[in-house]
Amino acid sequence: MAQSGGGPAGRSGTFVLGGDLPVHRLGFGAMHVTGAGVWGEPADRDQAIAVLRRSLQLGITLIDTADAYGPAVSEQLIAAALHPYPADLVIATKGGLVRPGPGAWTPNGRPEHLRAACHGSLTRLKLERIDLYQLHRIDPHVALEDQIGALRQLQQEGKIRHIGLSEATVTEIDRVRRLVPVVSVQNRYSATDRHYEGVVDYCTRERLGFIPWFPLDTGRLARQTSPFTGVAARLHATPAQVAIAWLLHRSPVMLPIPGTSSVAHLEENTAAAALQLDEATAREVAMQHAKPEGIALRKRSR
Repeated sequence: MAQSGGGPAGRSGTFVLGGDLPVHRLGFGAMHVTGAGVWGEPADRDQAIAVLRRSLQLGITLIDTADAYGPAVSEQLIAAALHPYPADLVIATKGGLVRPGPGAWTPNGRPEHLRAACHGSLTRLKLERIDLYQLHRIDPHVALEDQIGALRQLQQEGKIRHIGLSEATVTEIDRVRRLVPVVSVQNRYSATDRHYEGVVDYCTRERLGFIPWFPLDTGRLARQTSPFTGVAARLHATPAQVAIAWLLHRSPVMLPIPGTSSVAHLEENTAAAALQLDEATAREVAMQHAKPEGIALRKRSR
């Protein structure tokens, strides 16, 4: 597989994870290359492969996945499409959620499960070491020290390069950082879902990568009914591009990973890297912040 190089995604700028792992700030989330409900094989496997390969042609150097996506299907497709990997590609995966069925997600932070999950990801991705391994959820039923201890041991064994967290609060991040170095946090966040605003500010201060999942608010911000249609028309852009550009403007540590199963949508999303918002426009977009009660009612899974 050819080097991903600069490409349109390169216009989003570069962030260095952990001080030694540079990535273009606009990445790709590989959750939606699986079947409906993030379960099973995709309806069109060739299309899923095409999306993954096109992401590299567009200059994307950060692909995010998880063993729970499929389960296993997303990681298998990444290897099928992209292995052998270009030297500048960072594949970030996650462990710590199990899938009883479509749409169901259950935390499992038992050390033996995390070790097995990591080894499974290594095998499926055809890697000897995972550049960024993220705890998909902190399991409230397992001692935090045991969960993080398992990741620390995997890191010491050379199976993991860097450790990240997902859906964590500032207090939880601080607790984990007293046990191991953390280089990134992946929480649900978008221009209209700002529940984790404090975590974004924390990551910005501490120079930790912040990876917003559902950066298009489950696709709502990409529709013609998006609150950003007026701004998009003025900028000769699409609502999705405005939403992604706002995230890139929000913080220099922001690493959006919009996902899709469509090459056309992938190209549209990646073009957002070239869209520069001035301060007035960024404030206008930010004013569309969803009401707190609306955010609280949203399902915070995945």
